[in-house]
Amino acid sequence: MRHSPSTMTTLSWREAVFNRRMLICVLTGFSSGLPLFVLISLISAWLRDGGVDLKEIGLLALVQFPYIWKFLWAPLCDRYGLPMGRRRTWMLVTQIALLLSIPAFGWLTPIPDIATIRWLAVAVALFSATQDIAIDAFRREILKDEEQGLGNVIHVNAYKIAGLVPGSLSLILADYLSWDTVYLITALFMLPGLLLTIIGSEPEFSSQTPSTLRQAVVDPFREFVQRKGWSGALTVLAFIFFYKLGDSMATALATPFYLDMGYSKTEIGVVAKHAGLWPNVAGGILGGIWMISLGIHRSLWIFGVLQALVILGFVWLATAGHTIAGLAAVIGAEAFGVGLGTAAFVAYIATTTNPAYTATQFALFTSLAATPRTLANAFTGFLVEGGDIKVGNVSLLHIEALGWERFYWLCFALTLPGMLLLFKVAPWNGGNKSERPARLEPQPDSQSPD
Repeated sequence: MRHSPSTMTTLSWREAVFNRRMLICVLTGFSSGLPLFVLISLISAWLRDGGVDLKEIGLLALVQFPYIWKFLWAPLCDRYGLPMGRRRTWMLVTQIALLLSIPAFGWLTPIPDIATIRWLAVAVALFSATQDIAIDAFRREILKDEEQGLGNVIHVNAYKIAGLVPGSLSLILADYLSWDTVYLITALFMLPGLLLTIIGSEPEFSSQTPSTLRQAVVDPFREFVQRKGWSGALTVLAFIFFYKLGDSMATALATPFYLDMGYSKTEIGVVAKHAGLWPNVAGGILGGIWMISLGIHRSLWIFGVLQALVILGFVWLATAGHTIAGLAAVIGAEAFGVGLGTAAFVAYIATTTNPAYTATQFALFTSLAATPRTLANAFTGFLVEGGDIKVGNVSLLHIEALGWERFYWLCFALTLPGMLLLFKVAPWNGGNKSERPARLEPQPDSQSPD
């Protein structure tokens, strides 16, 4: 059941913020963010601490391919589910799998077990990406129409806060405890989300359940192409890929970069991670507020420019030597700019999604947005240190080492394609109001249910 936007006038500010649905958004955001930050932050620090080189760590980003390809099996999550409900069934299965698989890293040793670590990381990424599909649909369906903006901001910020566990607490514990204990403690933070899934209730659906697998697969893609046209659809998809490419690459090897600059794991955990988190949260919240007056299109321009400029702080940090204050200032500025850019970017994706096909279309767009983090980031280690990209014993490409300073200049340059595409997808004076597509219900399928 959906509520009219006019309902917002009957809700007080306290009623809108302090209710059960917003608490659920906190827990779903935390559960979504924790596994990803294990893959991005904790594993890279563990491998570097264990003597693995940057090229190997960078290539490990390829195990995150499930985040790119999750739209392929998103229709299965829309179509099938056990009696406890489609959303909660997939949430429960993936959360249990993550609770069991994350501690398994602690039983391995970085260099001799690197092949096993890769496969285990792929499994964690697959469970995490599937959980994201179910949680995104669950969140969309429990929130009233007038709560969508606030609920998604809370979810995204809880997602970021989840990074404090593998990116801060776990690193600090690693200076005092064995890695197997660290991974076990980290995995236990999945329990609140698991408890929510068990005691929660399945949301009422705003649109009919797909009656066939064919309908669940075909209709979301057909609607998007028909609405935008092939040229417009490809332009939108290119923009989603490029808008955060430079920023994503700049932070891909952040923890190894700090270690190479001489910072201890405790300094990274206490200073770097906290200096980045709270400005990032503040940037997201302020970005959401500023978008009310700026509009989504102008926000994409202004926040995109700031998101690009703050990358230059890392260029300075690469030559500044060991400075805790400088580290905190650069990371704080970069995180604030990224928070602004992310707020506008997520809002744009929301307005591009048709409410009748939210689960699959949202999975498609977020999959594409994850592509730079997974594909391009895999080669960041080669860009910094240089080396040959090989398949077996065959060298496909030799890359000259850039070093950290020139690498960050490259990241800054790679922000330009996304900004240039704004001329097509979000012109400055075009569409400063929300442009959410009209609601279209799935069309009946003439074929018998699968």
